[in-house]
Amino acid sequence: MINRKLFNEMKKRFIAMLALIGVVGFAGAQAQNAECMPNLSIFAEHGKVKNYEAAYQPWKMVYDNCPSLNYATFYYGEKILKYKIENSSGDEKTGYINDLLALYDNSIKYFPNKYDKADVMIDKALTSKEEGLATDEEVYNMLDKAFKEDRDNFTNPKALYLYFSLLVDLQAEGKKDLQDVFDAYDDVTGKIDEETLKLGKISTSLAAKEDAGTLTSKEQKKLNAVRINGGSYEKVYSSINAKLGGLADCDKLVPLYEKNFEAKKDDAKWLKSALYRLDNKECTDGEIYVQVVEALHNLEPSASSAYGLGTLNDKKGNSSEALKYYNESVSLETDAVKKSNLLYKIASKYSKGKQYATSYKYAQKAIDANPSNGNAYLLQAVCIANSANSCGTTSFEKRAVYWKAADRASRAAQMDPSVKSRAYAAAEAYKGRAPSRTDIFNSGMAGKTISFNCWLGGSVKVPSL
Repeated sequence: MINRKLFNEMKKRFIAMLALIGVVGFAGAQAQNAECMPNLSIFAEHGKVKNYEAAYQPWKMVYDNCPSLNYATFYYGEKILKYKIENSSGDEKTGYINDLLALYDNSIKYFPNKYDKADVMIDKALTSKEEGLATDEEVYNMLDKAFKEDRDNFTNPKALYLYFSLLVDLQAEGKKDLQDVFDAYDDVTGKIDEETLKLGKISTSLAAKEDAGTLTSKEQKKLNAVRINGGSYEKVYSSINAKLGGLADCDKLVPLYEKNFEAKKDDAKWLKSALYRLDNKECTDGEIYVQVVEALHNLEPSASSAYGLGTLNDKKGNSSEALKYYNESVSLETDAVKKSNLLYKIASKYSKGKQYATSYKYAQKAIDANPSNGNAYLLQAVCIANSANSCGTTSFEKRAVYWKAADRASRAAQMDPSVKSRAYAAAEAYKGRAPSRTDIFNSGMAGKTISFNCWLGGSVKVPSL
């Protein structure tokens, strides 16, 4: 039993806390158990200051007797039990672990509007993994079930990586097929693309307000969170590719697809996946590549098959025919992230051919499709920098172009955390090639605006001294 003096004091303070912790049903709670409300108030107070040891007993009373009273019971309950697990051992620790797993199940039972099926299943899988309660295969099966039954809410970056990583390990042990790994790779990276695009749209709208200086403190916090989350997804994406490693190299892909082609040549999904992987790894010299491209385009003309035909024509030196197919691939692609990646590839081809104006245009289309495609911004910076000699009449004006290149590289860092370090390094390099303070002083151009009459257009303001 709790101290009666403390009980009565907390009972008085409880009413003031209703708005803060969202307690519902004052009369209903009284009907459940007269001590539930003050105990809720006590553990919530302790929970807010992370005094989880003191919070445990009043929390346990509420959890055992009136679990549906308030969401705080599960919000703080997870933190309290994790604290107890960290500070116990043996059978006692095992008991707390089992309590935590049960808490996850009950969270969605009592507060289905606060918890998603995938979140609960992921929490149980991660806990089982961390505490050594299940084999890697069992943890994989738990995550696989969560992904397949509630894909929309399977957004935890750590869980996405673990899901794929465990599958690769199981394949290495001979428990899963290589094709299973490729299928999962498509599913997981596809999910990452979806989440990245959502974050990119939010980032674009808020970055514009940030540039204008009209961002509220609340919006700034949201923008910071979006950038952190975007960075987490990009790290996971890189880790997944690293984990896949040599499994997706040509010496593995080509034999696999040659083996399965006859059986799968009428399966559009399989052909798309095979073509994407062959393209991505540049396994385009063998006969299997031609077979996959032609089979897919005959069966179901798609962005992938059109791009493949463009690649084949490129190899033959048919540049105009290749471009026709590349543009067709863009028009057929409905996925914004994939469309952006296709446009970036086309832009890169033009850049290699020193057609910088056209390259810049396609890179902009890539950005329009996916505003968080940092590589496209960086490519635009390259195009600007490589055009310096043709975008000014004096040496000073030509070197001023590098300020615009630096701005574009900085924009890449702002919009895409995955290229942040590379983008800032590029921006500094471009600034180093722009006019120095001495150059600005000697030219008398400080604070003036330079307009460009080349393909770049626009202008740049010379920094004031």
